[in-house]
Amino acid sequence: MTVVPGVGLTAAPRVKGWLPFGPYRTWYRVTGPADSGKPAVVAIHGGPGSTHDYLLSLCFLAEAGWPVVHYDQLGNGGSTHLPDRGVDFWMPELFLAELDNLLRRLDIADNYVLFGHSWGGMVAARHAARRPSGLRGLVVANSPASYVLWRQEMEVLRAALPADVDATLRRHEAAGTTGTNEYVKAMLLFYERHVCRLRPWPRDYLASFMETSNNPTVYSVMNGPSEFHVVGTLKDWSVEECLPAIAVPTLVISGRHDEATPVTVRPYADRIPDVRWEIFEESSHVPHLEEPERFGAVLTEFLASLGG
Repeated sequence: MTVVPGVGLTAAPRVKGWLPFGPYRTWYRVTGPADSGKPAVVAIHGGPGSTHDYLLSLCFLAEAGWPVVHYDQLGNGGSTHLPDRGVDFWMPELFLAELDNLLRRLDIADNYVLFGHSWGGMVAARHAARRPSGLRGLVVANSPASYVLWRQEMEVLRAALPADVDATLRRHEAAGTTGTNEYVKAMLLFYERHVCRLRPWPRDYLASFMETSNNPTVYSVMNGPSEFHVVGTLKDWSVEECLPAIAVPTLVISGRHDEATPVTVRPYADRIPDVRWEIFEESSHVPHLEEPERFGAVLTEFLASLGG
């Protein structure tokens, strides 16, 4: 059966609220039946420093019986904001601990699937490599396996931009003036080619984009001023070395025009033992929005193959 994203969602029950995470709070939402017996699909959004909004279309899975869990990672959206915390705080282990806390407090740690998008795919892979007993499957969507590879490939993609656009970007990056309107305008050309090719941008995607723009603490500290100028704490982070330890069936997704180029994604396909890689020909970084029907069919087929 092919489930089309966006159809029939009004019938799916929803629960939302906050979970304590140490002295902080993680905002979450669960859509779908709690008693279907199927594993919960936990969506880990990208960024870092984005929000769950652009992944809301995953709720289509609830119509076929999979509970879908969204949450906002610490520092953004409905979760606790901490604008005064610096580089020593915003580290990958913080978000791995937050994920563990979420699974435990929602009482789904014994039966779940992870769907990690972009940076969230790296978090999901690192979590999976620890071989938690309740993990049934893994989806790594539009995610690099290494920020070293990512930075190398950004140079390739930038070289294909109009020369005057790249010159503008580099001038502001060198001067430290990446907050100017001129830089942002030049940056958007890259985003329209390699992040979301739809016109206009879908409401859910725009919501997350604006949330990050309005509250850039996590993104700026961990990533930097833009997708293609990574100078934050993640600039050398990688999950390549842990991929052979992943012991669950894994679906890898990327787009033909993706900023997560095949070079950055290939380590997942080469190193995870039980893996399948699907490339979406008409998509960039968000195939769930750019090719929703095919995306729905591919994801539903993969989840059904896990049983439960």
